[in-house]
Amino acid sequence: MHGAVAVVSPSPSRAPTRHVGEKPLLRFITCGSVDDGKSTLIGRMLYDADLAPDDVIAALESDSKKHGTQGEALDFALLVDGLAAEREQGITIDVAYRYFATDKRKFIVADTPGHEQYTRNMAVGASTADLAILLVDARKGILPQTRRHSVITSMFGVRHVVVAVNKMDLVGYSEEVFRKIERDFRVFAEHLRFASIYVAPLVATNGDNLVHRSAEMPWHDGPPLLSYLEGVAVEDAMRIAPFRMPVQWVNRPNLDFRGFSGFISGGNIQPGDIIRIQPAGRDTRVERIVTFDGDLDSAVSGQSVTVTLAEEIDVSRGDLLCSPVSPAKAGDRLEARLLWLVREPLAIGKSHLLKIGAKTTPARVTAVDARIEIETGLATPLAAGESLAFNEIGEARLSLETVVACDPYVENRETGGFILIDRVTNETIAVGMVKSVAASNERPAPPLTELSYASMEGLPLARQSLRPTPTRSLVKALSWLLPASASTCLILYAFIKDLELSAEITGVEMLAIFALYYFHERFWARLSFGLASRETPPPDDAGL
Repeated sequence: MHGAVAVVSPSPSRAPTRHVGEKPLLRFITCGSVDDGKSTLIGRMLYDADLAPDDVIAALESDSKKHGTQGEALDFALLVDGLAAEREQGITIDVAYRYFATDKRKFIVADTPGHEQYTRNMAVGASTADLAILLVDARKGILPQTRRHSVITSMFGVRHVVVAVNKMDLVGYSEEVFRKIERDFRVFAEHLRFASIYVAPLVATNGDNLVHRSAEMPWHDGPPLLSYLEGVAVEDAMRIAPFRMPVQWVNRPNLDFRGFSGFISGGNIQPGDIIRIQPAGRDTRVERIVTFDGDLDSAVSGQSVTVTLAEEIDVSRGDLLCSPVSPAKAGDRLEARLLWLVREPLAIGKSHLLKIGAKTTPARVTAVDARIEIETGLATPLAAGESLAFNEIGEARLSLETVVACDPYVENRETGGFILIDRVTNETIAVGMVKSVAASNERPAPPLTELSYASMEGLPLARQSLRPTPTRSLVKALSWLLPASASTCLILYAFIKDLELSAEITGVEMLAIFALYYFHERFWARLSFGLASRETPPPDDAGL
């Protein structure tokens, strides 16, 4: 045992240390081609950093004798691979999550499978990750499955990548081999929109460059993998994003309470804030934010809460509570990027179920316009009649039976991702990322920009919907002042028979009246005396 004091646990509820809640969280995955050493890397890193308790190490020693692939040595992959089939075959099948913490950071790692047939499991792990550790066998270099996993991680919004060039001992710790793999990956990843790429040489079975620097590779001056993970800056963009909360449950424990429960997937909210209910397009106010521990003064992205509203409004599971300033889009036509997950090719026009958030609706893929080529990561147009085969990624258009509220995936991963489900087998056949939303001519989406807060029940009406401009006020004043002054001039001339004097007196009067009118209007504009809303009944003497 070496290194830092930390805690590892098989479940989130047991993961925190005494101060773990104060540390930043990093979610990351391990991915890459089969047998590149993903599970071994995680197991060895936990072992070398003293992040595995003694009872887990004792079980590892016993399991290594029974299922190990390293002879008499410990098989660190068994720390992560828990299924019987995984231990028998020496492969990863399901996504294995591990929760641990060092003195600097909390971690949730998803060890994902490398086999093509388990690509859907890898996609599940990537959907919530902030960073991906992409394993590459130094002997084999960049493989098709390496490229596929790179494209999928980029597609799912992962913006930080560590390329872990493993098994460097089997190529004699060659810097030349390492630099070639590094160059090849950077060229391939030019179009994948990664914010950072860190390439590290290592030997997972021996622990080289995992927790401690390797003496065998002095030519590498970067930090060990765990140190890099502790220090990498991953922005939490959802905290400052527009407010989003998909309604997962209408909470109605008794006749006196109706709340709407869900996970806040963007922004923040406070009691009194105005929110919009999509796709209905109705605005209202937040009355309370309720949790098991009591009401909150505010809630932010990442929290699960129950929200009560100031009005009795029809809100159902699948609706989306969002910011009225930057509302989610509503429509029944989607342009999306699809990852096809089943052996049967995609059939254009076939009816499936689309699940986005808590909303489920029948949907059809109406066209596939392009396919993402795994070799380059770029889209290639498809000929008419072509579609997607197993594990292929493409640009598609979908038609939905009902209007849904969602965001482009690049803006919000929670409200922009969906799955397609086979209506007969209930099998997940594709995952998708929304690129744009539109409404069909037959079923227009609710108007979003024409709504006024003044139209909401329970909210005060504006005193005046249109404010007069200065030009309008001037023309309005002159429209009665000029005819009145002309009449005055004529009356004066009739009495004094002097046109010049009559005009001078009329001019002075016009200036005096205009000044009096201006100050009169300014004075009464500042008073609220005698104003009433449209709902206020007239006084009893209104007819007098």
